[in-house]
Amino acid sequence: YADQRGIRVIPEIDLPGHSTAILTAFPELASNKRTYTLQDHWGVFDPTINPTQESTYVFLNTLLSEVASLFPDHYFHIGGDECPKTHWKKCDACQKRMKENNLKDEHELQSYFVQRIEKYLNSKGKKLIGWDEILEGGLAPNAVVMSWRGTEGGIEAAHLHHPVVMTPGSHCYFDHYQSTNSSEPLAIGGFLPLDKVYSFNPIPEELTEEESEYVLGAQGNIWTEYIPTEAQVEYMAFPRILAMSEVVWSNPENKNY
Repeated sequence: YADQRGIRVIPEIDLPGHSTAILTAFPELASNKRTYTLQDHWGVFDPTINPTQESTYVFLNTLLSEVASLFPDHYFHIGGDECPKTHWKKCDACQKRMKENNLKDEHELQSYFVQRIEKYLNSKGKKLIGWDEILEGGLAPNAVVMSWRGTEGGIEAAHLHHPVVMTPGSHCYFDHYQSTNSSEPLAIGGFLPLDKVYSFNPIPEELTEEESEYVLGAQGNIWTEYIPTEAQVEYMAFPRILAMSEVVWSNPENKNY
């Protein structure tokens, strides 16, 4: 992200889903104990980290500490999105932990996990950011919500007086097609033309003036499953990133597409 000091880089380690790489190296940390292999294609997969065993937190605290030391920024993204809970439902240890802590479902178990991770990151002077799924089951006390499945998650978080970054797929995903020309390179799908990016208002009408202060800004996303070269990354980013810059840096009355 960019602020008055320039461009800042935020690390992200996706937890507790999207964790196949970790579980390939450390299968003992999985809620479903078996041998894992690295994924050779994109998607949402069942392997999830076991949120009940203390060895999980010993490993993750070490990993988070090492990565945090490489990035001076005070934000740290832990993902929290697209976490299937199939194995948590079948995991005796998970069900026992839920009963011990009066957790009504697996969403609250994920919230338990996120809150433990947040507490450790806060102790290192870092502020946790997570995708809007971290709202499910209860939001961690100091978390920043990144709203990607529409703006609803961001609105809910702002109502709760939590900082928000608006990044809905409808206006902020630059891995979508930007024109209907037949010469467009293969993309993941969707259609996001320049004028739609420019029309985005990151401050939803549903927020009061006080609540709107919790919207930190917006984010444009480029995921590279279908983007093999740096040149294509630039092609997908521009000129849409210029429109996004005006969305977050210009007063609405000064915008003129």
